[in-house]
Amino acid sequence: MALQERFSPRESKDSRFLRLLISQRTTVRLGLSADALHHFYSEQLNEQVTVLESEHKPSGFASYILGCVRMLERQGYTVPHLNLYVQSSVPIGSGLSSSAALEVATLRGLRALLNLPLDDVQIAQIAQQAEIHYAGVQCGIMDQMASSLADTEHMLFLDTRTLECRVVPFPRGAEVAVIDSGAPRTLAASGYNERRADCEEAARLLGVRALRDIAEVEAVGGLPEPLRRRACHVVAENNRVLEAVGGVPAERFGELMNASHASLRDDYEVSVPALDVLVGMLQETPGVFGARLTGAGFGGACVALVAAGKGGEIAKDVLERYSCAGYAGKLLVPAVS
Repeated sequence: MALQERFSPRESKDSRFLRLLISQRTTVRLGLSADALHHFYSEQLNEQVTVLESEHKPSGFASYILGCVRMLERQGYTVPHLNLYVQSSVPIGSGLSSSAALEVATLRGLRALLNLPLDDVQIAQIAQQAEIHYAGVQCGIMDQMASSLADTEHMLFLDTRTLECRVVPFPRGAEVAVIDSGAPRTLAASGYNERRADCEEAARLLGVRALRDIAEVEAVGGLPEPLRRRACHVVAENNRVLEAVGGVPAERFGELMNASHASLRDDYEVSVPALDVLVGMLQETPGVFGARLTGAGFGGACVALVAAGKGGEIAKDVLERYSCAGYAGKLLVPAVS
């Protein structure tokens, strides 16, 4: 239930996105607790958390799980005390939305255990609210919708204003490679919230509900800095999404990815030197159509569109050069057995 983004303005509930699932998964096993306490264990982290009382707000992975429980309770469902065991192959802190994968897996598990009348869209909506209210990230619904609804064979187009979503064919002759830059994403949550606030203020000054309602980049030219650059990124990124979802060859899709990274680096300012070096090496490598950072930025991973069957070979070459430049990255997709 993990996911990987293509283009994402990450502005608000009024954006458009194009997503693709990756093969890494998060699985939860759950049952009833023998005492009046919740017990959560993460195999990936080798960490156990016990929720001691109803007001207890744990940090880390447990906050996402408990957030899902509490959001169900807000909706009137009775959730018994649980033993919950998490197994995940989704890398944490790489921009691959491990939190959304955990939330969706938890809610699917609770749906099955308690026979809850929730569809996959409702699962995504509850997961988003859990992240906002219990993890403190003012996120949109993109990650949760993709984790809940997407598949590994297609891209998922999502309009977060209407929740319209549909599958879109992947570019012919291409596959995805995802490489972790090795740069930790310590500022991702706070930086995400700041960028969203910038976008909301820019929309207010322009007199529109959201920046997606601006069709031309030139229309934001009168905004003060840095709001002009933030808005420029969002408007251009939405236009890239609409072009990509209309169906373009791999070469053009790669050009859109390259433009997306430049905009994320210069206008949205969410890249870091390690990501720029890694993305630059990918973009200059034969067989790579395009590359960009993924997730909220400030570290983490980058995604590249590469010639089909070449992902592992290209990643090996790029990682060797990346290491010689003094960095330590690793291949995430294609998965190494």
